[in-house]
Order: sequence, then structure tokens, then C-alpha cells
Amino acid sequence: MLGSVVTALATLLLLGAEWRASQLGKWLCKPVASAGFVWTALSLGALDTRYGQAIVAALLLSLVGDVLLIPHAKAAFRAGVLAFLCGHLAFVAAFVARGPGLDWRWSLPALAALSAVALVVGRWLLGHVHGGMRAAVVAYICVITIMVAAAVGTRAPLVIAGALAFYLSDLSVARDRFVQRGFANRVWGLPLYYGAQLILAWSVVRPGPS
Repeated sequence: MLGSVVTALATLLLLGAEWRASQLGKWLCKPVASAGFVWTALSLGALDTRYGQAIVAALLLSLVGDVLLIPHAKAAFRAGVLAFLCGHLAFVAAFVARGPGLDWRWSLPALAALSAVALVVGRWLLGHVHGGMRAAVVAYICVITIMVAAAVGTRAPLVIAGALAFYLSDLSVARDRFVQRGFANRVWGLPLYYGAQLILAWSVVRPGPS
């Protein structure tokens, strides 16, 4: 689909902008890359099912979050984190709505395992986070952990792959924002993130009963 091609090309250009530290390049490329994954879902008939509608809502919230993360202002970053947190909740709603629903025999063990991972990530990350962002970071870790566990409960390989890739890409964002800034974080984080969003957008093709 053309939307997926747009996202792929814009992501490559965005990596170039990140390498040059071009703020203008980021403003030109990042919204286009994000709009591409929304376009992909819409072009695949996402609005025809409850699952697809929730996916579109999550993708739109992600697009908003992407734009808010472009500036260096703390207020914009906090708003961006909130947008992504709401986006993950929308993904959870989508996975619950996806036919035939979540298989808790998969979701609950996944949640237990992911909670152990979350404790490790939280301990690593919170040592570098100060002030009011600590509560936001804890809330975000909890919500994305639930999102991935819900994805596992769908037993759909495409959904699980997209959720896991999203989770891993967020580690690059966290490392860049709170631990150590650097282009190396974007090299693996951005392709993972946009790949994850495209995978989730494509998952609307076979969403089960609406």
C-alpha cells in the first residue's frame, strides 16, 4: 500500500535529519512518516470494524505523540507521553475487541513475565528520571506492559510482533531522553517504531468479527 511506502521513505529521510540534527528536517519528515501508518490502516478498511476503528484511534494518538516529541520543550514531551499512553490504552481496547477476544490463558502468563521485565526496566530508568516525570514514567511502563500482554492474548502473530516491536522501540526513546542522548538510539529505535506501527496497521486486514 502507498501509505506504507510513504512511511518507509519518510523514516529514512527522518534518520537523515536526525543524523544532521536538523530540526526542520524532523518537522518535515516525522509527521509524514506517522501519517503514512494512519493512511495504511484507513486504506485497508480499518473503519469497517470495531477493531480497526480502535487501531485507527491508537495510530492517530501516536501521530499526535510523535509531533509533540519533536520540540525539546519539557511541556511538549509530557504531552507527548500522555498521547502515547492514551494510544496504548486504545490498542488494548482494540485487542479486546478483536474477534474472538483475548485468551486469558495467554495474556495472564504474558503479563506476569512482562511485569518482571517492567521491574528491571523501571529500576534502570527511574534512576535517571527526576521530578514530576517519575510518576508519568511509571504509569507509562505499566500501560505498555498491559498493552503487550493484551496483544499476546490475541494469539495473532502480526499483533504480537507489532506490540513487541513497539515496546522495544520505546526503550530507545527512554534511553535517549533520560539516560544518554545519541543518534545510535534513533538508528534502531525509529525503524522499530515505524515498523511496529505499520504491522499494527496491517493487522486490520483480518481483524475477526466486527
